[in-house]
Amino acid sequence: MLVLAACGGENGDTAEREVATTDGEAAALPDAIDPGDFGELELGAKIVGPQGPEVKTSLSNEAGILADITSYVACPAGMEQCDPASAPEGTVYTYVHTVYPGEDMDPATGAGDGPDDIDVEMATAFKMIAPALGFTGNAGFSKAGAVAAAGDSVQVVITCDDTGALIWTVNAGDGGNQWEDAEPLTFYWQLTLPPAGPAPHYEIRANGVSGTGNGPYPGVDPGATNACAAINAQAAPQS
Repeated sequence: MLVLAACGGENGDTAEREVATTDGEAAALPDAIDPGDFGELELGAKIVGPQGPEVKTSLSNEAGILADITSYVACPAGMEQCDPASAPEGTVYTYVHTVYPGEDMDPATGAGDGPDDIDVEMATAFKMIAPALGFTGNAGFSKAGAVAAAGDSVQVVITCDDTGALIWTVNAGDGGNQWEDAEPLTFYWQLTLPPAGPAPHYEIRANGVSGTGNGPYPGVDPGATNACAAINAQAAPQS
């Protein structure tokens, strides 16, 4: 039986959103987003921020580091420079996050070569803990990366929680192969807002606990919409 669960609030509690007993039911979850494949994306230049073109940090809690994460924001294909100040109106930005449970094995980034990273036996979700401002409804992950990390039976389901935040739930089934230590998996989402800077709005769920950390996050724009609102409204029971 395949059970799909999404993380709850910032306290790390888990709340079941849907339960699927077959792969077909999993694919038909009413609030699931049809995922794109990162391997098929064609992207342009990356935004160069104060930390350079990529933000490399960790997702952690008081016990230690649960994952390293590398993030960047790219403009559409064909744009050789990605500068929000001069980008055309309506530009769609792709926010990309590569998550390494435990650590990325690079002594110069994330957990580095210190002893504070946690041995991750099973990671089950990557999520935002703030609304997906400006979200267009397009999101996905590296399908080849998911198979490499957790095997052919892996299911990655993308949903929106009640706050309008995105959740990528990773379920490797009942076999022994899981998304675990040092197995990178790339996630992405597309939106109409450029980043305002790194913000502590990203989380991994692993070993039954949560760890949070920074990643590029858009600034507030009263005119921007969040496709999660429409997705959740469509999935809501009709009275």
